[in-house]
Amino acid sequence: MMTRAPYRSPRGPAAVAALLALTIVGCSEASEVVDDAKDGARKAARQRSVFSLDVGDCYNPNGKAEGEAYLVEVVPCEEAHQGEVVGEFAVEGGPKYPGDEKIVGIADERCAAEAQRYAPDTWALPAGVGLSHYTPTRESWATGDRAVSCTYTVEKGTFKGSLNTAKSFEPDQLTFLKGSNAVYETLWAHQPVTDDVEAALKDYRAQAEAVAAALGTHVEGLGGIDGSEVGKLRATLTKAAGQWEKAADAPDADAFYLAYDQAFTLIDPGKTVAARKELGLATTVPAEDAEVWAS
Repeated sequence: MMTRAPYRSPRGPAAVAALLALTIVGCSEASEVVDDAKDGARKAARQRSVFSLDVGDCYNPNGKAEGEAYLVEVVPCEEAHQGEVVGEFAVEGGPKYPGDEKIVGIADERCAAEAQRYAPDTWALPAGVGLSHYTPTRESWATGDRAVSCTYTVEKGTFKGSLNTAKSFEPDQLTFLKGSNAVYETLWAHQPVTDDVEAALKDYRAQAEAVAAALGTHVEGLGGIDGSEVGKLRATLTKAAGQWEKAADAPDADAFYLAYDQAFTLIDPGKTVAARKELGLATTVPAEDAEVWAS
């Protein structure tokens, strides 16, 4: 975020422009000009500083979704919009700016948890919606800005309605979602930066250890949920945890590859569809996930 920029409402100039146009255009064209002026006035009235965004606000960015931002257009969630604030928190720190990389890393980790509390089932999100955030810049940090606003946004198009579904789930559904989300978050959060397993075997083994632990917690949670399909998934994920443990203990790259291949296949999101259906959750695998496991 940036310090608040001065903003001058265009409602006056827009109205003048419309009146001038009426003297030189026909009725149909004049009507279009008036409509455009009204749209401009409405958008101007909805401008709000990024500092004042609240959880639950639906909005449209002014300009590109990425980069420094001063203002956004806050709109009713029932209208088409490009983003929704799903969480917020303050970054701890002294007067010295931690750096862009540090701030983004904190935002990525914390916003994932905030978003899941707000919209627990990521499979039910509209197509194209992804997690983003507004964070302090070096300049705004110097003025005391420590706030991070976590958002779900779309790069192209819009969506309608609020994504706040936290209160719509039963306890068993939430248990499933919490465990499942944690597994995939752990997988990608610990993904080594290189594809060279031999060169980064230590990092890949660390990833495998973390995923095995997340699976163990998920499997334990599934044990308290009734249902034949949930039971089958629990058995599959128990096997998966075992393979991830083997990968974590692999003495060399070849042994790692053997365990990892089975471990990764066993956590294919497609294998959770039947259990999700049994629990009354969304059953369409997100396109990005389907592509990853298909390849």
